[in-house]
Amino acid sequence: MNVDRCKAAVSGVGLGSIALAVFAILLWGSLPGALRAQTDCLSCHADKTLQDASGHSVGVDGDNFHASIHGSLACSDCHTSIKDYPHPDKVETVKCETCHADQASAIGDSVHAKASTHPCTSCHGDAHSIYPKDNPKSAVYPLNIPKTCGTCHANEALAKKYGLQNVYSHYMDSIHGYAVSKEGLLVAANCMSCHGSHGILSHKDPKSTTSRENIPTTCGACHGGVKDEYMSGVHGKALAAGNGKVPVCTDCHTAHAILQPTDSTFRMQSTPICGSCHKDQLATYRDTFHSQLGLLGGYVETARCWDCHAAHKVLPASDPASPVNKANLIKTCSRCHADANLSFVQYQPHANPHNRKLNPALYFVRLFMNLLLWGTLSFFTLHTLLWFIRAKREEDKHKPAAEEKHD
Repeated sequence: MNVDRCKAAVSGVGLGSIALAVFAILLWGSLPGALRAQTDCLSCHADKTLQDASGHSVGVDGDNFHASIHGSLACSDCHTSIKDYPHPDKVETVKCETCHADQASAIGDSVHAKASTHPCTSCHGDAHSIYPKDNPKSAVYPLNIPKTCGTCHANEALAKKYGLQNVYSHYMDSIHGYAVSKEGLLVAANCMSCHGSHGILSHKDPKSTTSRENIPTTCGACHGGVKDEYMSGVHGKALAAGNGKVPVCTDCHTAHAILQPTDSTFRMQSTPICGSCHKDQLATYRDTFHSQLGLLGGYVETARCWDCHAAHKVLPASDPASPVNKANLIKTCSRCHADANLSFVQYQPHANPHNRKLNPALYFVRLFMNLLLWGTLSFFTLHTLLWFIRAKREEDKHKPAAEEKHD
């Protein structure tokens, strides 16, 4: 009887083991193929110290990969040259264009086409830890873009190799960089906002978003109102007519070191910026009270070009809508001078004493004062010279008499 019980127990254990094994096989078969393939590969590649023959790390963090945007793919979907195990030490480079054809095509025509052997991972990071662009962990998340681009563009060696300016530090100190890094504003302009993402072209290329002709449109993507004002002014109209020499946003605000317009540093440099084109007007402005006050340290409160002419919608004085049109001068000047009246606005901020046709009275007053000054100086110079000669002669004349008296 005991023997029968033992046989029954053994028989029960055998059946249970077989049932468990069958269940495990069925469960494994029911798993998605991608997950089974990942499990197979991670049995080796989960080791973070694993390296290939060249010494490059080939370890993969399974948790990060499963959470990434590619987590649903089988390893062989990207590593297509690997068919079975063990696989060769040297495998073919992954071709992202298999799935991302449009992006690959754009990169192929961009300035980054030959920047690295694998430009995709240069920006998106580790291929096994790529997250969607709206994920804060993503290397191309709006708040992470400056750091990602700065990996190369803040690198002195790379900047020297490719003849690039180190613009990263300028951007981070700018109003846009502050909004991104300090305020965490997702809507603030980052590198990608202006340069694009995959199809980044040289600013010399007419199709580039940063070419002179396209700058207003690029900046206008955020600053729509300012763009409309600019395009309705003399500068915008000239640009639309094909004049590529007129100032655009970056000429006045720079490209990366953009300051708050109310910042004293920007206000101090704004007049010379305008004067780089309007040289005659800058010269006459520097002769005025406004400029002289600025030189004494009151520049922040002093009128600059755009205080009178407007900043973006600059119109000729003959235009009735221009703030420097004769009909609008009292209103314009009263922004600073509350008591401005018709007599007050007779002041000429760009009076030129060298231009007889434009300012005849001032021209002749200047001429008279210069003649008077030079005449007075010349007269007294001659007078002093003659006085010296006379004194010398008088000294020589009385010298013998003095010597005789001494003897």
